[in-house]
Amino acid sequence: NPAVARLLMGIKTDVETGSSLASAFRKYPLHFDALYCNLVAAGEQAGILETLLERLATYKEKILGIKSKIKSALFYPIAIVVVAFIITAVIMIFVIPAFKEVFTSFGADLPAPTLVVMGISNFFVNYWYIIFPAVIGGVWGFFELWKRSVPVQVYMDRLMLKVPIFGDLIKKSTIARWTRTLSIMFAAGVPLVEALDSVGGASGNYVYAVATKEIQRKVSTGTSLTASMQESNVFPNMVVQMVSIGEESGALDAMLGKVADFFEAEVDDAVDALTSLMEPMIMVVLGVLIGGMVIAMYLPIFKIGQAV
Repeated sequence: NPAVARLLMGIKTDVETGSSLASAFRKYPLHFDALYCNLVAAGEQAGILETLLERLATYKEKILGIKSKIKSALFYPIAIVVVAFIITAVIMIFVIPAFKEVFTSFGADLPAPTLVVMGISNFFVNYWYIIFPAVIGGVWGFFELWKRSVPVQVYMDRLMLKVPIFGDLIKKSTIARWTRTLSIMFAAGVPLVEALDSVGGASGNYVYAVATKEIQRKVSTGTSLTASMQESNVFPNMVVQMVSIGEESGALDAMLGKVADFFEAEVDDAVDALTSLMEPMIMVVLGVLIGGMVIAMYLPIFKIGQAV
């Protein structure tokens, strides 16, 4: 990869001219965030750079694994919507008009459900060239806005935590990232206040980033991490209690690591359960959608049969 090669050559040049590895990394913020740079700096100062780089690689693997599982869990409901829309559009544009011609030849009064389905079909047939670009453009525009607009990101981060089923999954994954990040930074000897500066952004959620800033402010004024986390109201009691034990025993990094392990396992179980649940749900949704249209279109035929 030419871009990666240029990046590595730039870092190599900086290190050869006397810069520390952390300083060289800081020149490329798009590739190395504050977490990377702070950990590398701590490793260089303590003489344990090799160990910290191994921990950093393990940390990134775990974080990427969580993100991948969350994406796979969110893929199923999106797939349901896309498949349902495509099937509905095909039926409305190609199948329903054929029924319409048959019913017109009968000249009979049609039931309300049939009229509704035929009305939707007429709309699809007459305006398909507007509907499809509008839907595709709307979805693309929404995700672009989500990606580029900070207010939209803030709103969506708050909303996603409240969505049934998925909100709990996202909360668990966020806590797993938060505790894993703080654990590895604290174990590396990074001061707690400085470590919290990187943890908020690594959490991947605005609500937790804001809460972390407030926790950092309180810790810097002498409040314990346990009390600060409890007052933030975004962490479960179990997490707060584990942190309290870690602070009292002097093994905060180990306790945070255990919390991260627990929530990572919770995310794994939740994703597996959600995946197995979504498969029958897809069948039910498609069955209701298609079955409803089929029944609506066959009602006039049943009515005519009874009349005969």
